[in-house]
Amino acid sequence: MVRRWRDLQKPAAAILLAALCGFASHCRADEASAQRLYRQAILPSGAILRGDRDANGAVEGSDAACVNCHRRSGFGTAEGKFVIPPIAGKYLFRPHGDRPEDIDFRYRPGFVPKREPYTDASLARAIRDGIGRDGKPLNTLMPRFALDDAAMADLIAYLKKLSSDPTPGVSDDTLHFATIITPDADPVKRQGMLDVLNRFFRDKNEFIRGGLQPMRSDKGVMYRVVRKWQLHVWELSGPARTWEQQLHALNAAEPVLAVVSGLGGTDWAPIHRFCEQESIPCLLPNVELPVDAEQDFYSIYFSREVLLEAQLIAHRLGEDETAAGRRRAVQIFRQGDVGEQAAGALEAELQSRGWKSESRVLRTGGARELARAVDRIEPGDALILWLRPPDLALLPSVAAKSQTVFVSGLMAQLENAPLPSSWRGTVRMTYPFDLPEVRKVRMNFPLGWFKVRNIAVVNERVQSDTYLACRILSESLGNMLDSFVREYLVEQVEAMLSRRLVNGYYPRLGLAPGQRFASKGGYIVRFANPDSMQPAIDGAWIVP
Repeated sequence: MVRRWRDLQKPAAAILLAALCGFASHCRADEASAQRLYRQAILPSGAILRGDRDANGAVEGSDAACVNCHRRSGFGTAEGKFVIPPIAGKYLFRPHGDRPEDIDFRYRPGFVPKREPYTDASLARAIRDGIGRDGKPLNTLMPRFALDDAAMADLIAYLKKLSSDPTPGVSDDTLHFATIITPDADPVKRQGMLDVLNRFFRDKNEFIRGGLQPMRSDKGVMYRVVRKWQLHVWELSGPARTWEQQLHALNAAEPVLAVVSGLGGTDWAPIHRFCEQESIPCLLPNVELPVDAEQDFYSIYFSREVLLEAQLIAHRLGEDETAAGRRRAVQIFRQGDVGEQAAGALEAELQSRGWKSESRVLRTGGARELARAVDRIEPGDALILWLRPPDLALLPSVAAKSQTVFVSGLMAQLENAPLPSSWRGTVRMTYPFDLPEVRKVRMNFPLGWFKVRNIAVVNERVQSDTYLACRILSESLGNMLDSFVREYLVEQVEAMLSRRLVNGYYPRLGLAPGQRFASKGGYIVRFANPDSMQPAIDGAWIVP
């Protein structure tokens, strides 16, 4: 039988391919195991990691995870007087000396270039025994971990690769960003947001003088390369079940470093899932119903929005001593709007406190349906309205009998809500921002910027939040010393939010590791004058 060379190649190639696939699968498994160890403190055996701190006691489980101090990027952090050094491989194993390429190296706080580099053996000793590469004991904040040889080898291999791969969306002269718009987003808000984004990006690029030449300097001095910013507008279409597929295709065609701002309608979950799957930072989108998943890493929101409002109402009802005799909440919302999820969240909160909850759903338009929903409200009931301005304008001229009525400020457009005058003396509104007079000075910054750049203000909050998101992104990138790693960007945004003083509508913003909602509280306000919608604080700032 004649056998041609190409026929002989097939089984050999198949064997080789199978071997390579098996090797690759083993490598991926080892990397995944090391990542669980680094991020979650789970050993390859499935047992939890334990570390000893001498007299300071032991840590175990999630408290023992490397990521807690050295962060997901491996670039370390600073907390007060304590500086946590970087442990990404390019710092641990970097030879010291005055080499020409040192001028192009991004130094991190805690990295000492004149020390001898670690070897696999000396790093293993540091992790197990707390002895540094110079033979001196490490800080007692660093636990000592009794890892076996296999787990140690996997962890060291993981550290060598940590934050070393090229970052998608970053070229020698350009940083690529996307903003995402869902098909059910409000068109007026969409235009207002894009006006701000496009102008901010234009300003960034016009600021560059003399071309895109890198500015380089010696060790210990900030190193920075000036790059253009490129905005990609990803407008989704069709049903929500297709959005993730669309986003994967868009990102494959033009990868981005991060998603900045963005605008959603009633469903942001597909975008949230996409960003977590692709490890893309999604920074401060304009959404009324964010995904409440603080165990995730890449998505950062201004607040819980309507879910926060539900918590504020539950808190107020829970502290109301006169509520003992009623214990029934009636919630009115329009089918398919975000008020439906907010009502569900409030119902769950109230049931845990012994309340009954009844939902009345608006399915068609018109004042008659709304009047029927408001009817049969008893004086002791708590009435909660998750309604938009068109529905609020149709409320009956005679207020409901209940003496406890709440309105969603976010859905009602805050002090611009068209509440009938007969309702204003009774209604309490959720208000997760500073009041207009208090935020007035802070708002001079975005409003002045809009005026100078001839940007029409069509939705003040969306546009000021978009401007704030751009400022936070810009300031965070400015502190990264051109280490454009997505995880490091998220970590820098966390740090930046906690230091900012000018935050538009928000009295304060802050994120600790493991938190993904920067503004955590709000007010309940009242309207003392039936002829005015001027809000007044009804109680202290609430952080549920």
